[in-house]
Amino acid sequence: MVDEDRKQGTADKIKGTVKEQVGKLTGDEEKEAEGKAQKNKGKAQDTLGKGKDKARDTLD
Repeated sequence: MVDEDRKQGTADKIKGTVKEQVGKLTGDEEKEAEGKAQKNKGKAQDTLGKGKDKARDTLD
């Protein structure tokens, strides 16, 4: 079973990447920075979820 943090992290990585690219294409540095931040948040959340999955698998 996949942890919810992994699902949300993946969603944030995708949304952040899209936002970042839109910012680059339109020259909107603020949107680009928001996208990078959201993408990094998603990576961290995904890593947290992987740790939870590993702990749960170890306990099972």
